[in-house]
Amino acid sequence: MTQAGFSRFRSGALGGRRQSLAARMAQVALVGALLLVSACGLPRSGPTKGQILSGSVEKGGSTHIVNVDNRVNRAANFTPAYGFSADFRAAGTVGADEIRPGDVLGLSIWENVDDGLLASMGQSSTQLTELQVDSQGYIFVPYAGRVRAAGNSPEELRRLITQKLETQTPDPQVMVTRVAGDGATVSVMGKVNAQGVYPIERPTRTLSSMLSRAGGVAIEPEIAVVTVKRGNSSGKVWLRDLYSNARNDIALRPGDVILVEEDQRSFTALGALGGQTKVPLGNEQISAIEAVAMVGGLSTQLADPKGVFILRDEPQSVARAVLGRNDIYGTQRFAYVLDLTKPDGMFLARDFVIRDGDTVYVTEAPFVQWRKTLQSILGTATEVGSVDNAFN
Repeated sequence: MTQAGFSRFRSGALGGRRQSLAARMAQVALVGALLLVSACGLPRSGPTKGQILSGSVEKGGSTHIVNVDNRVNRAANFTPAYGFSADFRAAGTVGADEIRPGDVLGLSIWENVDDGLLASMGQSSTQLTELQVDSQGYIFVPYAGRVRAAGNSPEELRRLITQKLETQTPDPQVMVTRVAGDGATVSVMGKVNAQGVYPIERPTRTLSSMLSRAGGVAIEPEIAVVTVKRGNSSGKVWLRDLYSNARNDIALRPGDVILVEEDQRSFTALGALGGQTKVPLGNEQISAIEAVAMVGGLSTQLADPKGVFILRDEPQSVARAVLGRNDIYGTQRFAYVLDLTKPDGMFLARDFVIRDGDTVYVTEAPFVQWRKTLQSILGTATEVGSVDNAFN
């Protein structure tokens, strides 16, 4: 063999060995990519459907996995209603003329003599202003002593004072006026146009009239919730229900605290949806299908319509009704499963009511994970090819 032929033979053999080495390197890289993908997983919006199902009580987890059907809808669909208890509704209206501790009164006393007990020389009348009713319900009137004012109307108090004075001065004439109503007040706070302490007067003896006295609410009426605190008890009602149902327009009592605030009920949307966010519920009932629509619907590129989950904590009574068991105690974790590919799946989702604190989660379709895996492998192979070209 000539020297030139030997050189060509040697160069070809060396090139073949280099190509074989590069091919083996690419194979090793592909195997490594597969192992890396299987070991570390791929980016995704949350757990897969299989991972959620693996956490069921039957498999040693802490979550009851329940497929939604008509029976489940009937057992699980309830919404805690706002409203006032019987004690609030049974309270009678405050008498507008009844005097209470803390009220401030004014007295005018006329005497039928020139030199009376109370009047100054040359005067026939005496004005006693700003007599505050003490905590025990009494006021002090000169020459009449301590007189019980609380519980009486101004007219009744006038007669009492007259009886006590007429034994000491002939034919006294007494007039009683209310200067202020501090003894029967309520506090109005929160999202109203004029917060403050207001007296319970004849025009403001009910909840709705007192809210009007405070300038009305300062937020959208559809989301306004009115809470009344009375002693150790409290009740709340939607503003809309206050005006639509006369039973909710309760009579106010001295010391009531009225708070107007925006409703805080909400649900959270996560996973393969058009958006991932916290959504306020408002005062309407929201179904599962409406909840999905409120955040842009299912993602057509990612979502698995068989993997729509409603995650919530159920009280004992509801948990027993849903599972049909009486051996359930305490609050339980539930994952309700909606399959929108079934003939009645959309109807079941339309009838499933979302509650405060729910999490609506949609898993990714299995194909999405397969596609991500393939893209990851092909991307790794491309990188290896680029390295091989650079090496050659």
